[in-house]
Amino acid sequence: MVKMSHGPRAGSRYKLTKRIKDKGMPRVNAFMKKFEVGEHAAVVIDPSVHAGMPSHNFQGYTGLIEGTQGRCYVLSIKVGGVTKRIIADPVHLKRISE
Repeated sequence: MVKMSHGPRAGSRYKLTKRIKDKGMPRVNAFMKKFEVGEHAAVVIDPSVHAGMPSHNFQGYTGLIEGTQGRCYVLSIKVGGVTKRIIADPVHLKRISE
């Protein structure tokens, strides 16, 4: 038997699949999104961009922008009773208006 893969994309067959109309690379504006500290953002992973991709476990979670790290943003997300800090590229974040 072959051992099961435990890579970063393991178990994400449907989470990291695009619809047929959305296939291909995202537009340039998606790469140039700007967020301010204190804004709310949701993790919406774009599987065609590997750089700055957070773990697929956080797909759909929302959190607060804490700062930047290089070209990525640090997002604090509450998972259960624990606050976690996620580092994600702006392509994988969606602004939430509250």
